[in-house]
Amino acid sequence: MSSAEFNLVHEPWVTVMTLRGEVKDVSLLEVFERAHEYQSLAGELPTQDVAVLRLLLAILYATFARVDVRGYHSTIASDEEALDRWEQLWSAGSFPFEPIVTYLKSYEDRFYLFHPERPFYQVAGLTKGTEYQAAKLLGDLSESNNKLRFFPTRSGKAKERLSNAEAARWLLYLNGYDDTSAKPSVRGAGLPSVGAGWLGKLGLVLVKGDTLFETLLLNFALLDSNDEPFTITQATWELDEVHQSEREKIPIPTDPLELLTLQSRRILLKRKDGLVSGYLLLGGDFFDRENAFIEQMTMWRKDSNSQTDVYTPRRHSESRHVWREFPSLLARTAGQRQPGVVSWIATLRIAERLKKATLRLQVAGIQYADKDFYVDGIISDSLTMSTSLLDTLGADWIVEIVDLLNTTDQCVRQLGFFALDISESLGNDNDRNREGVKAAARERAFFALDIPFRIWLSGLDPTQDDHIEKQLEWIDRMQRIILSIAEDLIDEAGEKAKVGIYKVNESTAKSMSVNVFRAYRKFKNKVFRLCEVSERSADE
Repeated sequence: MSSAEFNLVHEPWVTVMTLRGEVKDVSLLEVFERAHEYQSLAGELPTQDVAVLRLLLAILYATFARVDVRGYHSTIASDEEALDRWEQLWSAGSFPFEPIVTYLKSYEDRFYLFHPERPFYQVAGLTKGTEYQAAKLLGDLSESNNKLRFFPTRSGKAKERLSNAEAARWLLYLNGYDDTSAKPSVRGAGLPSVGAGWLGKLGLVLVKGDTLFETLLLNFALLDSNDEPFTITQATWELDEVHQSEREKIPIPTDPLELLTLQSRRILLKRKDGLVSGYLLLGGDFFDRENAFIEQMTMWRKDSNSQTDVYTPRRHSESRHVWREFPSLLARTAGQRQPGVVSWIATLRIAERLKKATLRLQVAGIQYADKDFYVDGIISDSLTMSTSLLDTLGADWIVEIVDLLNTTDQCVRQLGFFALDISESLGNDNDRNREGVKAAARERAFFALDIPFRIWLSGLDPTQDDHIEKQLEWIDRMQRIILSIAEDLIDEAGEKAKVGIYKVNESTAKSMSVNVFRAYRKFKNKVFRLCEVSERSADE
């Protein structure tokens, strides 16, 4: 390629939704100039929006971690200065535009999607690697060269060529979420696998605001987990030379700017007739996940096999609603670690820098299959609650909500055993199907509890509500839902289950009747006991 083309600073490629619900593409300059006029990013997938959002956050760090709102050079030296810098940006209601313009224009030659020497997020002259057609670049198709989706969202020529704007968005997505299907080069065959892209390894969490401006700032954490300001290094486009080594293990990044512009893959887009037709790909930078707390946007899981406090990112489960992840999102007890963005909001609340009444957490992730060899699904969910839960006042509430969720889980577990008893009363005693019967009943219960819990949680106000009253309200509502499902299971089982069967106890050689009425009494008593324990805890 002899010339530079499609500059991301000036060309429209970031897909946004306006406050009026219109969707359009804008340039990097425009997205910052008018972020307060947009609802959100609105790309092809929620996970793609996350990849774009992290690029926008990187630009904010590269700008406002180095200069103040007036554009004067001013690094952040203390926690108070960090809070002041953030509050000045938030109070302005829109981004101070000149500092961002100055920064982006100083590096605009590094933002060309196509460039003979420095193509954006790519390696110029890459000749080795796995070669893919354009369809593999599309995350909503996620095709490999050997596996096709039966119901793709686009087909034919529409998936064979991508516009420059589309390719720019999917390039960010690919770098963050690529699967492990790519083969190493001959030279890289003996090197360790980098695994899925860094974003694919996370249980990704972000804070949503009413506008894109708010969303960006709510996730713009300026203090680390020790309440110390980050020492900002360099973005990948600021480096004199791009990383080119295949499967390169690097130290854990030390600041958000380095992490947010991590190059998990070495990529080079290919074009034909002015459209992107495919790309070359090799494994890129990777690092150890253990205690990589520089990552602000993930849930964490404590390693139960380690004698020390070792945490790794906890991926989302496609089978779990986000409200069931409440302990991993907000709990601050031993063995739990909040996502960095949640801790940042708590810091802002306690320091009285943020007076926003409600908090909306959004999760997004990839469901991989076969050791992350290909993408099997997309996970996206959100949860709304009072921001006061993150105040000092909310600490006790969080503990109580976690206890209520534990009681809920135990009651749902008992429903699974009851469903198994019904199955046995029908004469079904197939060991292979036991877990399937219990899982189906539990899934049914969690689905029924989903909306009621979200409504209950969003209605909590720790500054006004009575602890005991609100806890008993949920216990009563949950118990009614669980028992109602149990009664439905009885009706669905029919007369045969009510008659039941006789089974011989192998240890006593005595026979006993197995029917739904006997099973229901046992189940109901266990649920009542679980709820009574929870009610007594609330009274105490």
